[in-house]
Amino acid sequence: MDRFPFPDDLIHAQQQWHTTCRALAAPRPRHTTELRRRLLALSARIYWHPFWATPAGRTPAARVELRQRTAADRTQVAA
Repeated sequence: MDRFPFPDDLIHAQQQWHTTCRALAAPRPRHTTELRRRLLALSARIYWHPFWATPAGRTPAARVELRQRTAADRTQVAA
C-alpha cells in the first residue's frame, strides 16, 4: 500500500514533467522554447496542486515520494 494517496492528475503531471526534462536534456533538442514553457507550466501545476494543502501532503517526504514513485515508473517503462 502506498504511504501517500496521490491523486492521479498529480502523478500524471509529475510524469509529464520528467518526460519534458528528458526532452530538454537530449542533444540539440528541438522546440526548446515550447519545452521550457511546458516545464514551467507543469512545475506550477505540481507546486500549487491542492493535495499539498491536505494533512498527507504537508510533509516534505510526500514531495520526495512523488518524485521517487514517478522516477520508478520511468525506469520500469525503459526496461
